[in-house]
Amino acid sequence: MRVISSFLVVVGIALAMPGGTAVASAQSNAAPAELSTRSGKAVAGGLRIEPPVGVRIEWDVHYLAANRKEKADLYLPATLSKGQRAPAVVIIHGGGWNGGDKRAAREINIGTNLALRGYVGMSINYALCTEGRVTWPQYLYDGKTAVRWLRKNADRLQIDPERIGVIGGSAGGNIAAMLALTGPGDGLDPVGPYGEFSCRVQCAVDLYGPADLLEYHDVKMLGKTRAEAPELYRASSPTTYADKSDPPILILHGTADTTVAVKQSELFANALKQGGVEHELVIIEGAPHTFHLQPKQRDLRPLVLGFFDKHLKARPARLARN
Repeated sequence: MRVISSFLVVVGIALAMPGGTAVASAQSNAAPAELSTRSGKAVAGGLRIEPPVGVRIEWDVHYLAANRKEKADLYLPATLSKGQRAPAVVIIHGGGWNGGDKRAAREINIGTNLALRGYVGMSINYALCTEGRVTWPQYLYDGKTAVRWLRKNADRLQIDPERIGVIGGSAGGNIAAMLALTGPGDGLDPVGPYGEFSCRVQCAVDLYGPADLLEYHDVKMLGKTRAEAPELYRASSPTTYADKSDPPILILHGTADTTVAVKQSELFANALKQGGVEHELVIIEGAPHTFHLQPKQRDLRPLVLGFFDKHLKARPARLARN
């Protein structure tokens, strides 16, 4: 029982949401598993998640090419009336481009809250830089492929293909921003799979992501240092691409973040302003690096879900561009 109680504390799923509870249960034939609060891993060993009332989850869905091992988890409203079309949001985990998981506490919290609000959430795993493997631009291709996959499966999932957003934290925030700001003209759309569908999103939420890698530090997934290849760092920085054709972006950052400096989000907001992109930067007093939609400092659900409502529900859909 201690394992289950720890799980509930770690996950921090939307327990306060009306009509919903989150329960972790252990498979009868599985040994107890230790959960790491430091990593935020929400599922380990024999533990599984019972979604709250109103949410249906599809685990480990194949969304990449057949030879890829990375998968996605889908968080869906439990009931959609016949003919109803829901907006969708891709959820991208953090971990410095070399770690993290689609089923970490933050991602479960975000996916569950989205589904309770009537969205289809798609939390993805993507190419990670392990053992020195260079993954640029593959991790970005994977994020864009997730958007295409949603459009390909729009009928089955009852998704409106013209109302797709993205949210990511830390390294995932960088990827989410890159999804929002780059298009075919930047040469960063993958050839396939599902190349007949657009990669474009209609809005993005960046949670404390590195935005200007030239002002950050050397990163392994690029395979070279800033001194060796400044053009690579510029190409993988969202600040490079902002222009007035880009969709709205919400940026959140905590003042107690010692992993990614608040300056990164300030540089990003300034680049968006210079490019004429609709945006908002919200600084969360006392928040550390890595928080979900319900940190102790502030309930961010009204802000984040309200942003998605405004840009994916309330206003006419911005057509996805090829």
